[in-house]
Amino acid sequence: MISLDDKFLRGSYPPLVTPFRNGAVDYDQFAELVELQVRDGSHGIVVCGTTAEPSTLTIEERSQLLEVAIDAAAGRMPVVGAVGAQSHHETLALILHAEQAGADALLVVTPYYIKPPQRGLVEYYVDLGRRTALPLLIYHIPGRTAVGVDLETVERIADKTPHLVGMKHAANDLSFASQLLDRFGFEFRLFVGLEALSFPMLALGAAGMMNAVGNLAPRKVADLYEHVAQGELKAARALHYELFELNEAVFFDTNPIPLKYMMKQMGLLASNEHRLPMLPATKELEARLDGVLRRARLI
Repeated sequence: MISLDDKFLRGSYPPLVTPFRNGAVDYDQFAELVELQVRDGSHGIVVCGTTAEPSTLTIEERSQLLEVAIDAAAGRMPVVGAVGAQSHHETLALILHAEQAGADALLVVTPYYIKPPQRGLVEYYVDLGRRTALPLLIYHIPGRTAVGVDLETVERIADKTPHLVGMKHAANDLSFASQLLDRFGFEFRLFVGLEALSFPMLALGAAGMMNAVGNLAPRKVADLYEHVAQGELKAARALHYELFELNEAVFFDTNPIPLKYMMKQMGLLASNEHRLPMLPATKELEARLDGVLRRARLI
């Protein structure tokens, strides 16, 4: 595994939502969301992760969002390009564009729907890894992709891909998180992908979080990481429970349906627009989320 600057790929890297306006991507508002993350102290951002609804975007839109993010960040924080797609061809196109555009690292989700064998995953990541020199992270989210990655598979990929530097782990499995850190050490950039596991996984030695709730409360999520990194576990635990209801609310419906509604209510989005088959929050969900926001003193 290649050596990284100790502060790089550590901390809170929220996966940003994609704003839409009348069916089109609102790139100006997206740039404002990047500025919010810089201003409120996030350690980096992820572009076109699950929270961005990437399967409803074209390759061109995903590429342009990454360019806008890199321009808006202007070197003030790292930008991770989430470049995984259903096909090897599309993933490779996104990787090559991300490298050319100036992304700082790549997050590649396991290919979804096809349900490949573990040996297929090995060859997939090894082949993609040969096409780029950027730091590479596996995105492990079996609840969305219907495919999991086991420890032996990660070992085999790492043996042939020196710049495999970590994983976003979005599964309710603390044991696997411990296995990864035990095998690869704390230099392995293990990122939390489920909000409820942020504090537990950070306490185990995770490098940071890539959590959707960072769109709502970037400063608090960044503070959670900082408290754990500084050994302030009592303060971190208190913040974990302070964020608990918000963390749960993100998943009251399919992410980012609740998230976009709450961002609209907070004035962070002009509207909570989606593309089919996603739909905005129902009236019943809106009322429930308004209660969450009031209790969190966000509205």
